[in-house]
Formats: sequence, C-alpha cells, structure tokens
Amino acid sequence: MKQLYRLVLILFVVQTTYGQNANRIFENMIENDRGIILKVNDGNYHIQFYTPEIVETTFIPNGQVINPESHAVVLKPKKIETTLVAGASEMLYASSGISVHIKNQPFQIAYSYKGKPIISEKAGYVKNDSLETLQFNLKKDEVLYGGGARALGMDRRGNRLKLYNRAHYGYETRSELMNFTMPIVLSSNEYLIHFDNAPIGFLDLDSKQDNTLTYETISGRKTYQVIAGDSWYQMLNSYTKLTGKQPLPPRWALGNFSSRFGYHSQQETEATIAKFNDEKIPVDAIILDLYWFGKELQGTMGNLEFYRDSFPNPKQMIKNLRAKNVETILITEPFILTTSNRWQEAVEADILAKDSLGNPFKYDFYFGNTGLIDIYSNQGNRWFKNIYKDLANMGVTGFWGDLGEPEVHPSKLIHATGTADEVHNIYGHDWAGLVQEACQEARPSLRPFVLMRAGYSGSQRYGLIPWSGDVNRTWGGLQSQPEIALQMGMQGIGYMHSDLGGFAGDNLDDELYVRWLQYGVFQPIYRPHAQEEVPSEPVFRSDNAKALAKEAIELRYKLLPYNYTVAFENNQTGAPLMRPLFFEETNNSALFAYADAYLWGSDFLVAPILESGKKMQEVYFPKNSVWFDFYTNQRFEGGQSKKVFLNNNSIPTYVKAGAFIPMAKPMQSTKEYTGNDIELHYYFDTSVNESKGQLYNDDGLTSAAFEKGLYEILHFEGELNKQILEIELEAETGNVYQSTNKQVELILHNITQKPKYIKLNGKKLQVAHNAMSKTLSIPLVWDTKNKVEIKIKLKI
Repeated sequence: MKQLYRLVLILFVVQTTYGQNANRIFENMIENDRGIILKVNDGNYHIQFYTPEIVETTFIPNGQVINPESHAVVLKPKKIETTLVAGASEMLYASSGISVHIKNQPFQIAYSYKGKPIISEKAGYVKNDSLETLQFNLKKDEVLYGGGARALGMDRRGNRLKLYNRAHYGYETRSELMNFTMPIVLSSNEYLIHFDNAPIGFLDLDSKQDNTLTYETISGRKTYQVIAGDSWYQMLNSYTKLTGKQPLPPRWALGNFSSRFGYHSQQETEATIAKFNDEKIPVDAIILDLYWFGKELQGTMGNLEFYRDSFPNPKQMIKNLRAKNVETILITEPFILTTSNRWQEAVEADILAKDSLGNPFKYDFYFGNTGLIDIYSNQGNRWFKNIYKDLANMGVTGFWGDLGEPEVHPSKLIHATGTADEVHNIYGHDWAGLVQEACQEARPSLRPFVLMRAGYSGSQRYGLIPWSGDVNRTWGGLQSQPEIALQMGMQGIGYMHSDLGGFAGDNLDDELYVRWLQYGVFQPIYRPHAQEEVPSEPVFRSDNAKALAKEAIELRYKLLPYNYTVAFENNQTGAPLMRPLFFEETNNSALFAYADAYLWGSDFLVAPILESGKKMQEVYFPKNSVWFDFYTNQRFEGGQSKKVFLNNNSIPTYVKAGAFIPMAKPMQSTKEYTGNDIELHYYFDTSVNESKGQLYNDDGLTSAAFEKGLYEILHFEGELNKQILEIELEAETGNVYQSTNKQVELILHNITQKPKYIKLNGKKLQVAHNAMSKTLSIPLVWDTKNKVEIKIKLKI
C-alpha cells in the first residue's frame, strides 16, 4: 500500500511542481494526535483532517502563535484513518478521500482527491507591506465561484473581490461589492477552499490572468480548509457540516409577506392585511419598517420601542394580526442615534463601541449622529438581547436586522474584541446569532425567523435569512437575481432571495412586477418589498397585475408541501433550494457559467423571464432526464435547447420525469395546512424504471422537530416492470408524532391511454382517465400505519 501511495505522490508532484516559494526551506515534520506539523525556515504548517473530505492547513509565521478561534467552523476534527508516508524528498499525508502531498525541496504543498489533483500552494504564505497573503496555483480552464453575494456573472474568475460587507444601493446587472462577502472559493473541478479568517481583505480570483488564486487579509489567521467530494451535493454537505446546518425555518416563512418601506401606523398595518383578506390573496406575515419606532425617517433610529402616537396598542395589533394567521416582523438596526430616546440609557449602560479614549464612538451617517452597539461586549450583547426578548414576549415572531454590514463602520472604532476592520465582516453574522439566542431564550420551543442583510461563512447555522439588498426596480435589477441566489446557495446560504418587484426607484412597470413575482414562486422567500412611491403589495396594483400576482402567490401556496420538503433537505444535507444546472449535468462545461435556468429542488427546472416584451425564450433541458411542462404536460427530451412560447400568467417551468410532486389544496395561510389532504403528482415516463420521492411534515413551528421525533416523512416509490407500473406509499413516523389518515389524490401524468386495470392493495378500482390532459386521478384514504400498493397495467 505504501508503495502505491508513493507512486501516486511522485506522479502528482511531477504534474504540479511550478511556482513554489523558493525561499521556503523544509526542516522537519512532527506527527501528533491532531495531525502533522511541518517546520519550515519561516514558520510552521499545522495540517489536520476533520473528515476524509475536509482537511485544514494553518501557517504560523515565526514570532506568531496559533489562534484556534474560528468564527465559521463548528465541526470538531475527527480521529480518522490516515496514511503518512515520508520519503527523502517528499511526503504523503492521506485520508481515504483527500491526500496532502508535500515536496521538501523546493517546498510545496498540494492536494488531491481520490488520486485527482485539485489545487496546490503557489507561493503559499507571503507578507507584503500591508497585507498577508496565501497564494495557490489554478488550472487554466477552471471556472471559479464564491466570494459571497455579487453580480458579476456566474464565472467570477478574473476579479479581485474586496472582502468588506457594504451595501450597493440601486444596483442592476453588475455589483462588485455587496452586503454579504465571504472568503470562499469553489471550482468547477469540484473542490472548495474556505479561508477561515474574519478581518477584511481581498479574494483575488486570477485577476492578473497568471493562473493564481490569492487570499489577502490585513491580519488574523492563515488558516484554510480544502473540501472535496464525489459530487457537488457531497461537497456542500461537508461544508455545512463544517460550518453548521441551516435550521428549518417556521413553515409560515415559506408563505407570502406583506412588506414595504414602510407602514406608518397601526391602522395602516391592519388595513393592509384586511385588504389581502378582502381580495382573497394568501398572506402569512407583515413586516414593519422603521416607522414602528418613530414618525420620522431620520433622528429616531435606536428607539427600539413602539411609537405610541402611531401604534397605540401594539400588543393588541399583534394579537389581531395573529387572529388572521399573520405573523408580525419588526425591523431593527444596531445604531443608537444621539437623538434617540435611548441614547442616554445606552451611554450609561456602556453598550456602545468606543473611541481610542474609551468614550462612545460617535459619527454621522444618513439617519443622524450615531453610536454603534458593541455586540462583542458582555453588556452590549446582554442589553441588545433583552430588547429582542421583550419584543418576543409581546408576541413578535420575526426580526429583521438591517444595516448590519454595519452600513457605516469607521476603521478607528474599537470593539471589545478588536478593531472595526477586524470584526466588520462578522458583525452581521454574530448579530444573527444574538437574535437567534434571544428568540430561543424567550420562546425555547419555537423556531426563530431572522432576516439579515449581512453575514459571514456559516451564518446559515443561526437561521439567517438573507436578501440581496437594495436592488433597482428595473429589468437589469431582476436579471442579476438568479445568479446571486445560486452563488449563495453554493456557499451554504440557502435562503438568499430578493425584494420581489425590486426596491429602489419609482419605476411603475406592471410587466416587470409580475415577472419578478412569478420568479419568486421558485426562490426561497416570497417577500415583495419596495420604497413606498410604488406599492409592493399586489392588493394595491392594477387589476391585471393584481390578478396575475394572485395566481403566482396561489401557486406558491399550492407548492408548500414540496417547498417544505426541499427546506428539510437543506436542513439535513446543505443542498441549496436553488441549484445550478451543472449540479445535474456535471460534465457539461457549457453550463458552468449558465444561470438562465436553474433547478428548484431536484425536480423542477425553472427559466425566469428577465426581459420585457418577450414572446419566446430558449430553454436548455439537462440531459439524462425527460422533462414535462408543468402547465401543459408537454414532453421534452433532455440534452437539448428549445425555444418555447411564453405566457402572461407563468414562467417556463418543467418537472423531471419520474418525479413525485406533493401539492396542497388552496389556502389563505400556511396555518391552514396540515399535510393531511394532498395531491401527489407523479410524472410517468417509460425512460424511468425506478424513482423515489418524499414529503416531510411536522407542526411547522417546533424547534428541532425532526430531532425530537415530532415528524413524519411520507415516502413514495415508482417502479415500471414491462407494462406494470407500481406505486408504493409508505410512512416513516417520529417516535412521538401523532399521525392521522391522509386524503391523497394521486395524479399520474403522461398516461396516454386508459389503463387495462388499476389495483389498490390488490383490489380493482375504476377511476377516470383524462385523455386530453393524459392524466389519471386516483383518490384514496391512507392510514399511514400501513403501506399502500397501487398496480397499474398500462397500454404502452
């Protein structure tokens, strides 16, 4: 075995020995319980495995000490089986997955996965006048993703990306710097590098076109993790194990939100929801922007309590809204203005970040003269947390953290744990953790809802729901949204979404509004939001726009069982809700930069309409599958592009052959949904011999319901044997879940002729076959304690 590894090592080094740091000289190697330490002339390399698919490398320059604290990583390294082979000129430190290849002279570290080279250090660690850097070799044909939320095109290679969370108001098709930056790089060669360091810097994705990847930072850890896998899904599962899985949000978070900048009074808030009810447009939550704590836009930020002139009885308002199945969400910001009612309280409680003399650091920005809450001090953390707990006890069930980059964060400002530049990129991340903790302390059994504009690697574990910032209300603004959401999903942040309809500007364009809301059906959070010059709520739009928006929202609710199951899959495996097509077709390089269409879960193919006045659109159908038009059942072979006609009331949407799509009956709120009365759509095709699907269900509110055994998973299987199609339904029930009978309407698509017979648990059934739609509908009552077997003799 050692000889085999040695041969692989020699072959690998021959292929990758270029660009080493000629001044770095290997001295010796030490093996310990955590991994290996490589002593070189200018420092030490510490290398350890977390799993066979995750390896971490830290460089500690001479004169520095190891800093074990990571703001992103929560997984503890495992003691796994490794092989260490040391030769005269090279070494191999290998798991069953990733291998670390070390060449002694000239010194170089390189990585492979199951014998396939993935990446190698070029100069490795280098310190220049102002930045510390880590430098790597790239292959010339790699496509690179990552760096957080940007609008750059899917392939981000060629850019030097600043790592400094900052809002970009009114962006459209290009935005090099946005609210949510992350030190993550993913490659089309199916590996991921996470630079595990919080301070600000840069991520240079081969901007000089010399096949070099460089991480640059002002200070901090020289630590990175390399992650690889047999698929994109396995790789993301490993990354989200490393940095934390996204908790399942409350089910109402998948419904429709009423949101604008902003509702000025209790009366306006309740009247808006009454309008939704009158129009029979489903709605599950309303978001109150900054007018809940003040009458004016400027001068009141930091009050953080209801302004009683406008909201005379907030507790009753929240109660009234909940009686209509509507949750209340409040905006909050981390700024306390000197004109705020709480300024003196903040100073006396010592909760504000400091200047060099130890006084509250005060500065001006758009909303007024301000201080910043120091969430890193014990007193600041405790004070802010108590604000949220008091509001939660009043009945508020969701919180919006705005301006959390922080929007203005002077470099000279000092936090309890470091300078502004050292904590800037993790402020939103740690604020999200604070809000999550506050909600859990106030209501331990309920899932928090945490809407945040900024964060960091691993923010998903705090239940953070991010949005793409103040996008322009234009077609250009819409065009960048699929890319941003897809990229963030690939970086572990599965719930990135946009202000549906666009936020910035006074562009009243009903076609744009409708197309954006139709796209919203197939992205994580359904939240129209805008400046108040143009209404974001469908109830205040033209009759035509309102009708089309209502149709889109109703479809969103109909898909609740499918969407909730996709959310559960994200919680369990880290799989994004929105997925690039190359997740489906990994060897097609033409798809590496493609975002015109995407997968919603594993079974929907969605091609949003991103231009005005289009009558036709070209759609690529991934190969190895057959696809059916969701609205017409038209069949498309995979592996081809087709021009399709467009309709006013939908965007091109297709379902994979063999898919089981669970759907709900019409509802006005997700609270009406129990999972006991569903439609189960099966997309039959002779190209699929076996297929599986599932529906996850719980009460939609309880924290960690799955882990507590408070759940059921309905499993579906389809098998075609010659002319016999067999469908099986079987339930898996948590040990404390009380299951009830299900009303199921099984709808089979692409059944071209009336079957010869249908048997339900051995008994023949007579059901209607619709020759025009090519569907077969089988109603049944299912006692989930028992398996259901349906056999259909087809005419093929």
